[in-house]
Amino acid sequence: MNANVHERFDDIVTSFVGRPGVTPPAADVPRRFGSDALRVNGSVFCMVSSGSRFVVKLPAERVRALIEDGTGGPFTAGKKSPMRQWLVVTAAEPGLWESLAEEAYVFTGASRP
Repeated sequence: MNANVHERFDDIVTSFVGRPGVTPPAADVPRRFGSDALRVNGSVFCMVSSGSRFVVKLPAERVRALIEDGTGGPFTAGKKSPMRQWLVVTAAEPGLWESLAEEAYVFTGASRP
């Protein structure tokens, strides 16, 4: 994993540990979708994919807007077509990943109590 991505994600994990419903990534799980992920109520809301991409789950309309404004790109998870509620964050300005992780936590937690 890219060291900078890893460090930033570790900081995000630390900030969410202890919140209601949050499960941090587990070192002992098999490498598959969501193995480097934060979960809320069992659902992934943000993760590192392919070792160097920060990915968040947001409403499809929000993902489209963030792609259009250059904040990120589509996430395919090895599929031919993009997953409409997932964004690969390509912008790196300070605080952006944290705010998108917060949005993803609220969105994903609200959709699955």
